[in-house]
Amino acid sequence: MNVRNPGIANFGITVIQSRHSVRKFKEEEIPQEFIRKALECASKAPTGRNKQPWIFVVIKNKETLKKIAELAPNGKFIEGAAVGILVFGEADWKFTVEDCCAATENLLLALHAYGYGGCWIAGNQMPYTDAVRELANVPETYTLISIVAAGVPDVGGITLAEKIPLEKLVYSEKYQ
Repeated sequence: MNVRNPGIANFGITVIQSRHSVRKFKEEEIPQEFIRKALECASKAPTGRNKQPWIFVVIKNKETLKKIAELAPNGKFIEGAAVGILVFGEADWKFTVEDCCAATENLLLALHAYGYGGCWIAGNQMPYTDAVRELANVPETYTLISIVAAGVPDVGGITLAEKIPLEKLVYSEKYQ
């Protein structure tokens, strides 16, 4: 295999292939330095016309995390996270969902690369979208795209979810 920089390529592939959702966290903080580094990675995501339509709201306050957990039925576990990161996008930008989803994935990969766990909670078009936006005091010109719960994983080992084999997903030239 001809890889330009095998060390970096192998690390990147390992991070991508081993990332998994973490919903149970230890009662430990993530140092601000690593939150910032993960957010820097999120902000480097690809975006249509380099618009970069996102803003990120970092929530560490336990009462606020509890309120978000109450609002988001599929995200109850955010209450136990060290941090919740709200990803908002410009509401009137036609590629906001795509751009902010790319930023969310970069955020999750960066957290994993630094040894922290995270889980993506849907935000776009959910019944709680406006309530979370208002809770974070974000203007209506932005819409909630995703919520990331993050922290130090509290899991007894890692079992990666079974994925569909590539042979069932990829077609050459046309769908057959």
